[in-house]
Amino acid sequence: MSLPPGFLEELRSRTSIAQVAGRKLVWDARKSNQGKGDLWAPCPFHQEKTASFHVDDRKGYYYCFGCHAKGDAISFVRETENVSFIEAVEILAGEAGMQMPARDPKAAEKADRRSELVEVVEQAVQYFRLQLSTTAGAEARAYLERRGLSAEAQARWELGFAPQGWQNLWDHLRGKGIAEEKLMATGLAKPSSKEGGKPYDVFRNRIMFPIRDARGRAIAFGGRAMDPDDPAKYLNSPETELFDKSRVLFNLARAREAAGKGQRLVVAEGYMDVIALSEAGFGAAVAPLGTAVTEPQLQMIWRIAEEPVFAMDGDRAGVQAAMRVMDLALPLLEAGKAIRFSLLPDKQDPDDVISAGGPEAMEAQLAAAKPMVRLLWQRATEGKVFDSPERRAALDKDLRGSISAIRDPSIKRHYGEEVRHLREDLFGYSQKRNAPGKSGASGYGGGRRGSGARLAALPTASARASDLAKAESTEAWLREALVLAVLARHPAMIAEYEDHLLEHSFQDAELGRLAAALLSAPDGDPELQGHLEAKGCSGSLERLVSHAHLRIAPALRFDATADLVHQTVSETFAKLSAQRGCDREISEALDEFASREDEGLTWRLAQAAEARNQAERSFQEDKTEYEVADNGARLSRDERGALDQLLKGITFSKGESRGG
Repeated sequence: MSLPPGFLEELRSRTSIAQVAGRKLVWDARKSNQGKGDLWAPCPFHQEKTASFHVDDRKGYYYCFGCHAKGDAISFVRETENVSFIEAVEILAGEAGMQMPARDPKAAEKADRRSELVEVVEQAVQYFRLQLSTTAGAEARAYLERRGLSAEAQARWELGFAPQGWQNLWDHLRGKGIAEEKLMATGLAKPSSKEGGKPYDVFRNRIMFPIRDARGRAIAFGGRAMDPDDPAKYLNSPETELFDKSRVLFNLARAREAAGKGQRLVVAEGYMDVIALSEAGFGAAVAPLGTAVTEPQLQMIWRIAEEPVFAMDGDRAGVQAAMRVMDLALPLLEAGKAIRFSLLPDKQDPDDVISAGGPEAMEAQLAAAKPMVRLLWQRATEGKVFDSPERRAALDKDLRGSISAIRDPSIKRHYGEEVRHLREDLFGYSQKRNAPGKSGASGYGGGRRGSGARLAALPTASARASDLAKAESTEAWLREALVLAVLARHPAMIAEYEDHLLEHSFQDAELGRLAAALLSAPDGDPELQGHLEAKGCSGSLERLVSHAHLRIAPALRFDATADLVHQTVSETFAKLSAQRGCDREISEALDEFASREDEGLTWRLAQAAEARNQAERSFQEDKTEYEVADNGARLSRDERGALDQLLKGITFSKGESRGG
């Protein structure tokens, strides 16, 4: 029945979930705080001894940290008392003193109609089950046994058999008084095209798989042909008032329960795959009904598990099916919704894998499932050669087109980063960045993965020698190198900047080792060079001080004043800190833009940029005060004062002393 707007909100506001759940639970006195409505107890939905079931009475919900059951007072009554949603509402409304609204006659009529049709399908289930045990079903039983399904397994899955003949089921159910219209409405029979012909059974000479909805009600069938020459190996019921195949998953009710107890959700391609997986211990297994996965089905899957694994058959059709799922999922991705793909060995399905290697082999395949971004990369690169700029440009265009389908800005950005990593590995760029002496502890490629085909042309000697081509010529690297070189040249200053060195994360591994060596040196050690040699870092220091951009730094001179050294090191650390803070703010803001856009984010970015710019200016600004001479030239105020004093002491009288 339909409920008027606001009725459920009013019911929830009048209902205490602590009181509702308290009728069936014993609260843990050590963990619970009843005054604050924070209550804990052993979960009523799975066997446990510890109190992992949490009730928040103020917010009106419960959650189990063991089996992940969650809901409100209505769902608690439904699950613990095995009643329907409306029945649970009626129970709570009676306790809260609320009058249930009158039933909508049309809605009630529709619900009654569905119940009648479900009963017809249930009777067909029993008929097919009976036929499987007869002589007519002997070949079907033998086939199921060859597939590893015992009589007990066949009973668990309510498998049946539709015998040869045009009106076997029709005659059986008509003999039970079921109206012809209902047989047609459930999709069990079709009208004959022959004039005066009697309607005929849809399923004939097929092994029958009952299809049940999320509440466990039989709503349709799938049938596997026993005749190898039958053009339709698998046949589903037509769409009816009960059955919309784009919104139903085979084994959904059982899989949801198993996933709630912690099992990995596996999406297979067919009925037998699901049955084989479940019988092998993978109870959280579902399958679409003979067609590609639809958006409603994918949303149903994500409501059960945040990261399901699609186990696809190891043939071309299975790979193509995986690609279709990927294209469907890309625009729908968001935080907490992901997919992994297990592409099985060539020409094998889950049943084959389990038969050959047991549940362990299947578990290994599922554990090795790849994230969707790797499947995206595989589709773009598999079987292709990228030995020219044009082919690489085509690859970039293909990948950009796929990633552009992602609507979530944060996920789109992460996909772009991962694809850049993979691209660098393929073209050998990550190997270059990971070469000895090169910056590689952070940034793309930095040794994260193995090698790819080095297809890029080798650079010339002059290009390799240029600062533009050197990884260490980056601005951050130069600043870090300057700090370490200056402190190594003036070791008495190391102790003053010990905290900065400890807190700063150097982007280059070699610089990090040199910083650690400086920190471990005795205070003001005059024999610092020997200490660095013992730590294996003397060569690193020599490379730093010989760098073209560092050789000219005034603070690296041995006669540099303490003030100059202090100013150089302090302001360089300030610039590094400001830049990293700005980068961090930008990264966090990009993530937050996915969910909100407001002036606060803009203000944060402006403040971060201003802090960075201020740090940049502080070292570059000339703090000298000037005066402008009559000719427009700037003259230092200090120098002008000294000149004035000198002029005052100059006289033109012979024999008089200066200044006097």
